[in-house]
Amino acid sequence: MPLINESHDSLPYIEAEPSTSAREAAEKLIAAELPGDSQTTIHPSIPAFPDPQFSPLMQQEVDRKASGLPLTGGIDLSRYEAPEPPARASDGTPDLEEWRRTLQKAYTASSHLSMRHDNLALLEENGKNAWLIGNSQLEEILRGLEKELAETKEAAESVNKERKRAQEANQAELEGLEETWKRGVGAILDVELAAEGLRMQILEQRRQLAQQHAR
Repeated sequence: MPLINESHDSLPYIEAEPSTSAREAAEKLIAAELPGDSQTTIHPSIPAFPDPQFSPLMQQEVDRKASGLPLTGGIDLSRYEAPEPPARASDGTPDLEEWRRTLQKAYTASSHLSMRHDNLALLEENGKNAWLIGNSQLEEILRGLEKELAETKEAAESVNKERKRAQEANQAELEGLEETWKRGVGAILDVELAAEGLRMQILEQRRQLAQQHAR
């Protein structure tokens, strides 16, 4: 629903294109009516943007990006790498606690590789069909959007054709009214000129009578 329901229709199909000087004069009149902050202040009819409701983590990332800071942290991928065996102590005895931590890391890396293998196998088996189904859904969405766009263009063309038909049907009447208006303005000017000439004649006669009485 439009914010402003006013319609300022013009007659582009029967009116002549304004000259460059006339367009510049109209633009100057429009600029004179606009407030000084019209280029930087949103029109009061436009609603204000809602305040974003970001999660703390998302807000932290937005602030980092706004500050131009580099990306840090994230997932530590080293935990999925195969660990190196721990070194023996100086006396040659193994460090059992160090071996236990190394074994935990190796188990984590092995679980990660096993899950990756399972996911790749599922992708190999079902990925093609899922990709085709996704493409089909996207094509269906595209067809819907193209149909909506074609209907919108058709409706716009229909409105423009109706406007052109209505303006051309009333062109003779509008031209007659404009010609009548011009004749009316010309007649008013003729009357004003005649009245001004009559007034000057009266003033001249009064001046002459005053001179005769003075003699």
